Amino acid sequence: MAIIKELNVDNFDETISKGTVLVDFWASWCNPCKIFGKILEEVAKEISDDVIIGKVEIEENPQLAVRFSVTNIPYIVLFHDGQAVTELYGIQNKAKLIQLLSKK
Repeated sequence: MAIIKELNVDNFDETISKGTVLVDFWASWCNPCKIFGKILEEVAKEISDDVIIGKVEIEENPQLAVRFSVTNIPYIVLFHDGQAVTELYGIQNKAKLIQLLSKK
């Protein structure tokens, strides 16, 4: 089972620096984000425990939203050892995410 971790400006860079990290940029007022959050919880149960799923609440962390030019949410970025390798907007299905995370 993967770890789901709340990310902020203090722990973001350290968290993404090693391994596979899928970061979800979201907001509490965003209904699609809430739906996608439930999908991510299901994905976390089915993937390796060496993967981290990070969640960045953009209203609480506007610096990170600006840094990654977040214009639409949900927005996800897959990092491998600190490098962004995939970016996706909108709700993604569980099978696609599991396949994406299995390629690490």
